[in-house]
Amino acid sequence: MSVATDDARAWVEANVPAAWREAAAAGRPIREVRTFAAYEAWYPTFAASGYVVPTWPKQYGGLDVDVATAREIEAVLAPYALGRLNPLGLNLCAPALFAHGTEAQRLRFLPRIVDNTEKWCQLFSEPGAGSDLASLSTRAVRDGDEWVLDGQKVWTTWAHVSDYAVCLARTNPDVPKRKGITYFLVDLHAPGVTVRPLRHLTGEIDFNEVFLDRVRVPDFQRVGAAGDGWKVAAATLSGERQMVSGAGSGGVDRIGGAGADTLLSPSIAQPVLRQRVTALWAEEQVRAWTNQRVRGGPLTSIGKVHQGDLNQRIQLAAVDRMGARATAWQGEHLDRTVRGMLRSRANTIEGGTTEVNKNVIGERVLGLPREPDPYDGAPWKDVPRS
Repeated sequence: MSVATDDARAWVEANVPAAWREAAAAGRPIREVRTFAAYEAWYPTFAASGYVVPTWPKQYGGLDVDVATAREIEAVLAPYALGRLNPLGLNLCAPALFAHGTEAQRLRFLPRIVDNTEKWCQLFSEPGAGSDLASLSTRAVRDGDEWVLDGQKVWTTWAHVSDYAVCLARTNPDVPKRKGITYFLVDLHAPGVTVRPLRHLTGEIDFNEVFLDRVRVPDFQRVGAAGDGWKVAAATLSGERQMVSGAGSGGVDRIGGAGADTLLSPSIAQPVLRQRVTALWAEEQVRAWTNQRVRGGPLTSIGKVHQGDLNQRIQLAAVDRMGARATAWQGEHLDRTVRGMLRSRANTIEGGTTEVNKNVIGERVLGLPREPDPYDGAPWKDVPRS
């Protein structure tokens, strides 16, 4: 047992509430004894420990340990379900700041991301620029020490509860589309920002459309050089793919529903369904082991493609196991399993569509030729857009 493991166990004993520890020791779900509000209120204790991001340098809120030590720590903490809040800040904004930000930017933003005092989202997709993100038309014009942003973004997860957003805007329409984009950090409480929620099929609000009407952003909140935003965005997009690649990725295990392990039961009477559930469980284990070997870069698209399809198949099996009960719900009384299945339908779209991620795998992992583009190299202003 390492010193890091001993320290983590001692920290758990001193800081994790007794009811949570007792539930974990008994093998009971932590949610039975802990509300989200209670966890959010306790979270600053977790953040102050450095265990939220143990591999990060100490000045940004981490412990500056290596990956192997971090995984030892994660193994100690795992039974207590100490999920990281502010995942879009940790997985989307932070990689860009580490790769392309200044030290002043990292010191200003990273500690507040870790302790969840400033929540983050991503202003990338637009009504006419989703899968072809580089065709985006939100504009940013320099005005002294500030930039003025105008445009519309859509499918922005958690914008309605966020304080800041990473944002791509076009700063030069006279060059090819990937050359004239700049990466900004936008204060969502600034004048000119309007957030309008979009409801899911299941009634919840996760997604939003965001309107930017002459929003002023200090040049200090530009990450990378003007026109280099596409290169900066690569760090964010890689982090996003990893975040939604499922168990073993260091992000979220799944979006929508529970894992295949929750379906395993001797009470499954139908042999065909039992075999189906067992196969899904085995596939989920393989996916987790694969994700453990991939932390960043284009390889994260592999987990993203697999996870989207796999989770949808798991949630369909969960509903099939319910039988006719899955169809008998009304109004807000939506069964939890059915809700998970409906939510999972977005898995192959969010975080980059399966089709786009397959292109990433083909071109950047397998080295296949890029798809033909008749407008390759043409100025953005001359390229047709939807």
